[in-house]
Amino acid sequence: MTHHGIPPETGPARSRWGTMRLGAEFMLLFGGTPLLILSLRRAMVLFIFLWVAALLATWWMRGTRARPHHRKREIAVVFGRFLVLGSGLALLCWQLAPEHFLDLPRHRPGFWLLLMLLYPLLSVWPQEVLYRQFLFTRYAALLETPLRRITASAIAFGFAHVIFLNWIAVALTVAGGVLFARDYERHRSLRLSCLEHSLFGCLIFTLGLGHYFYTGAAWHHE
Repeated sequence: MTHHGIPPETGPARSRWGTMRLGAEFMLLFGGTPLLILSLRRAMVLFIFLWVAALLATWWMRGTRARPHHRKREIAVVFGRFLVLGSGLALLCWQLAPEHFLDLPRHRPGFWLLLMLLYPLLSVWPQEVLYRQFLFTRYAALLETPLRRITASAIAFGFAHVIFLNWIAVALTVAGGVLFARDYERHRSLRLSCLEHSLFGCLIFTLGLGHYFYTGAAWHHE
């Protein structure tokens, strides 16, 4: 086992053909799938694929997942950074778009509360399985350094959000992808990764940025 518990040979052997095959698989999964979903424009297809892919990835990783490190200290880091970055993001949203600030809690509190409860369960977990845990494990032989893993995870995560047809969604998720992937590289805890993603995701919806991540707005009002 290598550092953080990643098997030295994950997937195809370290041959030229094996590397090419892994690369093609990566591009097909993380590049082709968002484009396919965008071409179909069916929200249920997106939801089903996300969950089926995450469940298959979890099955494939059985027995190969890394052991988390320094969980108690990392929890404090996650919440401390969220307070700082979240406060900055809130201030920015309030200054740039005061008319949309806190839209959901102010105008649709019931829906906002339901979203706060369901979003981490229905959306965050499968995304973190695919874009952090599975990507880091399956493509370890292709992405041999922390920088490569973090970069690939962030770009793939951001590109997945092209389905929303706006640059703000892509920019925010690339930035979030760098943060989540960098932290996952350090602690290798899916639970911590889900916690951090949930905090920032719920904050984005709370602040009034949720319409940038809504397929209905993207696919029916171009």
